[in-house]
Amino acid sequence: MAIPKNIILVIIGFVVTLFSIVLATPGTATFYTNYVPSACYGNKAQGTRIAAASDSLWGGGKICGKTFNVTCTGPTNPVPHPCTGKSIVVKIVDHCPGCGGTLDLSKEAFSTIANPVAGVIKINYVQ
Repeated sequence: MAIPKNIILVIIGFVVTLFSIVLATPGTATFYTNYVPSACYGNKAQGTRIAAASDSLWGGGKICGKTFNVTCTGPTNPVPHPCTGKSIVVKIVDHCPGCGGTLDLSKEAFSTIANPVAGVIKINYVQ
């Protein structure tokens, strides 16, 4: 008896999702609104699905241009339920020394995954 293709696709999707959750790294995210100039691309705009990397990720700029799938996992302050349930892929375009989070997302990227009123959120990210 053959297994229907749609069942196989659901199983594969579940395994891939589970695998990516296991590989996700926890951190925190903040947001910023001034997108240029950046440490990676100077005055060349890179859109709004962007982020700046904290000192712990920066690695002397080796992270420039890398992309991360970022998901809000919860609040870091009294704002209840800040997460939208969505994820976003962002490109690292800048360095944020002392920014207070692992990733400093553009306001548009932050707003996709969380309520900006929260200011700082818990995240999981996967490169």
